Amino acid sequence: MGNKTNYSKIIAGTMTWGSWGKQLSTQEMVSLMEQCISLGITTFDHADIYGDYGTETAFGKAFKASTIDRSKVQFISKCGIQMITGRENKVKHYQYDKEYIISSTEQSLKKLNTEYLDVLLLHRPSPLLQPEEVAEAVLSLKNSGKIKKFGVSNFTANQIALLETAIPVSANQVELSLTQHDTMTDGTLDDCMVHKRFAMCWSPLGTYFKVNDAQTDRIKKVLVSLIEKYNATESQILLAWLLKHPASIFPVVGTTNFERLSESVAAIELDVELQDWFLLLEASQGKEVA
Repeated sequence: MGNKTNYSKIIAGTMTWGSWGKQLSTQEMVSLMEQCISLGITTFDHADIYGDYGTETAFGKAFKASTIDRSKVQFISKCGIQMITGRENKVKHYQYDKEYIISSTEQSLKKLNTEYLDVLLLHRPSPLLQPEEVAEAVLSLKNSGKIKKFGVSNFTANQIALLETAIPVSANQVELSLTQHDTMTDGTLDDCMVHKRFAMCWSPLGTYFKVNDAQTDRIKKVLVSLIEKYNATESQILLAWLLKHPASIFPVVGTTNFERLSESVAAIELDVELQDWFLLLEASQGKEVA
């Protein structure tokens, strides 16, 4: 993707800003956006489906009510998932015909009150995806200035290779955390490095704060000493573990709490030592590396 410095290293994920979570008012969204920017978080991650297709509208209303300069922030959004909530579909499915990609993107622009997306992502791979059809849509959107960059989300290296028979792919946003790191070993992050893709990850803290199982128990035991050693919080060390990966990962952080956002930004400066990194990996896997 070339120069990735336009995007903040910590990306604000908006999935829980609306009806799927905090149900923030317009003024609360304005305040949260301003708080993010004050911390250096200028990139906001959306998807058309968030809030049953309603969160982009709520965010766009807040953005319009704010005094935020569009050129100082970056908007990412996704399309392609057709849900049975928020729309009249009889089955959840994926749709990637040319007309749909274009119309979905134009809807996102209208809802977000912006003239362009910095990055458009295909949300999930579809067995019926036709690369040439996607390419026609993406080129049309780029030529009309409605999107700057094009990428994917949750695609494997092979799925991207198929798509790239027709159109270059600049980014991939995947699930990645200490508790779920298959993309580190299945070729996905290798592909990002080889092709210099903008690598983003969702759910960067994984299940650590959500479940109590053997895996999180092992990680907690290792973190006890590391928290003291690095004078850092659990979430900061979990983020720093991801940030050490050479794919130059940009975590999408879903919290709406200012203190946690601030903690996330501070994690950028935290350098986990090599052996500590592998101690955490070993704790996650429940065994030493081969």
